[in-house]
Amino acid sequence: MKLVIVTGLSGAGKTQAIRALEDLGYFCVDNMPPNLISRFAELFNEADDDVQKIALVMDVRGGRFFDRVFEALNYLDAQDYNYELLFLEATDEVLIKRFKETRRGHPMSPFGRIPEGIIKERKRLEDLRGIASKIVDTSDLNVHQLKEQITNLFGDTKDYKLMVNVMSFGFKYGIPLDADLVMDVRFLPNPHYVDHLRNFSGHDEKVKEYVLNSPVTDEFLFKYYDMIKFLLPYYVYEGKSHLVLAIGCTGGRHRSVALANEMAQRIEGNQNYRVNVNHRDILRTTGALK
Repeated sequence: MKLVIVTGLSGAGKTQAIRALEDLGYFCVDNMPPNLISRFAELFNEADDDVQKIALVMDVRGGRFFDRVFEALNYLDAQDYNYELLFLEATDEVLIKRFKETRRGHPMSPFGRIPEGIIKERKRLEDLRGIASKIVDTSDLNVHQLKEQITNLFGDTKDYKLMVNVMSFGFKYGIPLDADLVMDVRFLPNPHYVDHLRNFSGHDEKVKEYVLNSPVTDEFLFKYYDMIKFLLPYYVYEGKSHLVLAIGCTGGRHRSVALANEMAQRIEGNQNYRVNVNHRDILRTTGALK
């Protein structure tokens, strides 16, 4: 089990950091009381599942429970757990600006002035900062840059890749709610009106050939893939970890299935992305499937 403990100054970006770790496949818990770490670690160590990466946020929001943080870390050391302590910080000026923008009080000075709370918190976290495995100053980082740093520090090579989910669907059943990009391919030749193809799907070679061998399909695929290939790096730059490409025809069984499979294969040929394909409505259309 790989364990990352996230701590640091309030307003330094712990929420964004834990979201980035979640995108990397970590099981994340925010505001974990330190006195529960021993039991929490034991539960996951004994569990018969595939949870191997865990991230916990521990900070001064825990109040008096936070005083036991060193006791919890000593336990992890004694049990030889593989863990890293990530400490996030920023300058006073930046922290004050962030609190002003969010209109929130400081947890160590909820009814007083923000600078006073920052001073108290720095003092309280001084020893914890001293034993941190990694320290990140977020003063000059935006959300995307912080995510990139977290990925570089804690991600595996495969975690860097954007997950592209290519989905086929039928417009008669509605547009997928989670779609990021929707493409209507109802202008392509329709196998439904070919008697010997109607009862097959876009998985079948004869339907695939009918759809893909059309000159208009060939030109469309060239232009559509060229656009997607252009867009994907910019989605990665913006910090997106999951993208849904929805390709729809009338019933979601012939054209959209063939096109989704073809697009997934082309995107998968680019080693920078992970690809998943699903066909939402392929079994919903009436008629026999091969």
